[in-house]
Amino acid sequence: METEGVFDPETLADAREAYESVGPAAQTVVRETATAMEFDREEYHDRVTSDVVETARDALFASLLVVHVGDRETFEDWRADADADVTLLGSEAVDHVVWHVARFADAAVAATFQEERDAAVATCRRGAFGRLYRDEL
Repeated sequence: METEGVFDPETLADAREAYESVGPAAQTVVRETATAMEFDREEYHDRVTSDVVETARDALFASLLVVHVGDRETFEDWRADADADVTLLGSEAVDHVVWHVARFADAAVAATFQEERDAAVATCRRGAFGRLYRDEL
């Protein structure tokens, strides 16, 4: 099993702190992207809304969530011992699984994959954010 990522909050307060910490980075990414797209001042003010920056914050936070990547047997062993409600995205008939556990919610999201590891990691992180974090943050 491999583990990757930065944010692995134990509590909801930890999750909120991590989420808040990426706010300045989200603003910088949006501003620099708008500059690269050659937005003038008026277009920037028209198009770069608080919703755009919030979406960037959501994406940054989600992309930094800790995930575990392993074969099906490793995942099933973890799942048997875990006291968490697991949402499984993807097919049961593939060999690998990536999962994120939100301990404060006693829940996890997992995504299966055969060969596209990076896509499954991204799917798992987006799924975890949408199902476990969005409403809480």
